[in-house]
Amino acid sequence: MKNEPFAPNRRQALGLGLVLAGAASVNVVPGFQLLASAQAAIPPAAQKIADHFSSVKSMSGEFVQFGPKGEQTGGKFFLERPGKIRFNYDGSSNFRVISDGKSVVILNKKLNTSDLYPLSKTPLKLLLDNRIDLSGGRVKSVKEEDDLTTIQLSDKSVFGNARITMMFDPKSYELRQWTITDAQGKDTTVMIFNVKEGVSFAPDTFAIDYTANREVNTKTR
Repeated sequence: MKNEPFAPNRRQALGLGLVLAGAASVNVVPGFQLLASAQAAIPPAAQKIADHFSSVKSMSGEFVQFGPKGEQTGGKFFLERPGKIRFNYDGSSNFRVISDGKSVVILNKKLNTSDLYPLSKTPLKLLLDNRIDLSGGRVKSVKEEDDLTTIQLSDKSVFGNARITMMFDPKSYELRQWTITDAQGKDTTVMIFNVKEGVSFAPDTFAIDYTANREVNTKTR
């Protein structure tokens, strides 16, 4: 009998970027260079990597997601700046996470659920902005190694103690993975591979059916 791929529930899917504000304290990852203020010097190599990633206006590929308890799932993703991303999870649940640039919807067609959130209230927005600007107070730490450059961003005024940590190849400047840490300090990591850049998408790839969302939630009340 073939094992069914793990399907994330709503809260586990929130690890992709839908993290609500909370009261837990933020623990800085050991080994990071702390940036105490908006005026702190950003390593030039880090800004160069961020600028290169920002210049990639569209990409697609495959992903593997690891949840806080080690649970694993995967599928395909599609990204278009500014603000648009789609995750199609493997498995019979037909699980989808879609951002149209304004809102993010979490769809589970098997359970007939549809949950809508503002993109502006999620750390995922920092990944999808037209430009990843490291000159402001959103940069919490930068770590440069021979094989990896890690940049940690957060914006407490928007989504509390949640944060996003992005890891790049320092030579090719390609994004390898990101980790969303929620307000309770729980991590969800997304690793991407088989990535293609500069791709075109069908007009409805990032479309959210707001009418269907209202109908689903009206019926389930």
